[in-house]
Amino acid sequence: MRHARPQSLLLIWALALSMFGGPANPSLADEDNTALTAYLNQALSAEDGFEDRFAAEVWLIDMQQRLADFVPEHEDRLDLLTQVHAHASSLGLPPELVLSVIEVESHFDRFAVSRAGAQGLMQVMPFWKHEIGRPGDNLTYTRTNLRYGCHILRFYLDREEQDLTRALAAYNGSLESNRYPEKVHKAWKNRWRTAPLDW
Repeated sequence: MRHARPQSLLLIWALALSMFGGPANPSLADEDNTALTAYLNQALSAEDGFEDRFAAEVWLIDMQQRLADFVPEHEDRLDLLTQVHAHASSLGLPPELVLSVIEVESHFDRFAVSRAGAQGLMQVMPFWKHEIGRPGDNLTYTRTNLRYGCHILRFYLDREEQDLTRALAAYNGSLESNRYPEKVHKAWKNRWRTAPLDW
């Protein structure tokens, strides 16, 4: 499902796309850090929400059953899925893709911390908070983590010209390997798929 991107982001995307190249980790080239920092700084200030409430509610009924293995409480599942749908759809990301990334990254544990220090559902590196001047952001807070993670994934999809495999590898900081994209694809195929994606 594709939705129009917020107009306020188009200019920064164009600027970022013209500057980018390299993996998604702290060792990015200076130009890469500058472009993604600018993108995040503007993007995280944008408001988002459902574009089509009826379709979202139908989706929620289906997805909350699939999420039960990870999140046992019904209300918690609906709250998380509502936020995932809103953030993903507002950026033209398939919500099922975001759920697949979360499954691989954290198994839906919002307090997860990786060995490298990445935090939360989508395992966002905390250095981005300082890069964009938002050191007080709490990456274990679901809404904050999803906003960072979805915007970063959208950025890499645009940078990689909608090549999902390369975008996922960049998101993971492993651009020369398909291992991470294959894990996300497997999660999508086995649990979250509702419509075809161009892998």
